[in-house]
Amino acid sequence: MEKGTRSAVAGLVLGLVSIIGWFIPLFGFPLTILAIIFSARGLSSAKRKQAIAGLVLGIVFFIVTLMNSIVGAIMGALSAM
Repeated sequence: MEKGTRSAVAGLVLGLVSIIGWFIPLFGFPLTILAIIFSARGLSSAKRKQAIAGLVLGIVFFIVTLMNSIVGAIMGALSAM
């Protein structure tokens, strides 16, 4: 398996794992960032569709993780008042 193909598959797997990882932003951010990086590296491979799916999952769940972090920070600040 060539390097780009491995990156595409790794990006897809990390994108799928990030579906669960967004619950805990500490794990969600690294997972989504790695999914985006590996998927971007795999875009030029034969597994282009898997790389695109990993990229989309990575971006979507990065945004969801960011929103989860913001909501958690607001709730924490409000409960401290």
